[in-house]
Amino acid sequence: MGTQSAMSINNPTSIPQFPETPLDAVRERIQEIVIVEGRSFKIARPADSDRLLDDPAVRAAFAVDEYMPYWTDLWPAARMLAKALMRETWPPGLEALEIGCGLGLPGIVALAQGMHITFSDYDATALKFAADNARANGFNDFKLLQLDWRRPPADLRVPVVLGSDLVYEARNVEPLVKLVRHVLAPEGVCLLADQDRIPTHLLRDSLTENGLAFTVKVMHAGEPGGRRLRGTLYRITHQP
Repeated sequence: MGTQSAMSINNPTSIPQFPETPLDAVRERIQEIVIVEGRSFKIARPADSDRLLDDPAVRAAFAVDEYMPYWTDLWPAARMLAKALMRETWPPGLEALEIGCGLGLPGIVALAQGMHITFSDYDATALKFAADNARANGFNDFKLLQLDWRRPPADLRVPVVLGSDLVYEARNVEPLVKLVRHVLAPEGVCLLADQDRIPTHLLRDSLTENGLAFTVKVMHAGEPGGRRLRGTLYRITHQP
C-alpha cells in the first residue's frame, strides 16, 4: 500500500517533496512465503513497522505532508490483487504500472504473468524493498519510479494500472482518481483492490465524475491461518 497527499495534480506550484524512510531504521526483516493460486512468492518486509513511526525522519515527513510509511506491511488488498492477476491470462510483454507498490507483491505476480512492470511509490525505501523482493523471486527486468500522485510525468501512459489498498484516507481519493485518468491509456484497464475502507463511497463517486467506468467484484484474502477479510476488486476503464 502506497501513500500520497491530496494536493491537486493540476497545481503547477506543487513541488514534490519525496520522503525516504531511513534504511538504518529497519533493523530486522521478515521474509514471508506468500502463496497465490498455488504459486509461492518470497516477500520481505520490516519486522517492526510500528517502531519506524518513532524515527525522526518519519516524524519530519509527517509534519511536512502527513506522510506515513504504510508500505511496510503486506496488506490484505495486495493479496487480493495478486490473486486476481493470477486468475487472468495477459498478453506477453504488456506494460503495467503498479502505483503505491509498497513491498511489490502484485507487481511481482504480474512479472510472473509475463508483464513488463514499473514499480512506483512515493517512498524511495519502498521502491528498494519492491526491487529486492522482485529479484528474490528471480526477476531482474523491471523499472522503478518515485511518483507523487499529484505530479505524474506528463508523458506517462500505460495500458495496465495496478493498485491495492490505496483508499485508506478520504484525502487520497481525488488525487488517486485523477492519476488513474491521466496515466491510463484510452483502451487500458486499471485493477484496484480495496479492503472496503470507509472512503470507498467517495471513490465510486469520483470515478464517475472523472469519466471513468468501473465494475466491481468481491474478493477475499488474509494471512495463512489468520482471519480472511472481504474486499472489492475494481476494474476501471475510460468511459466510451
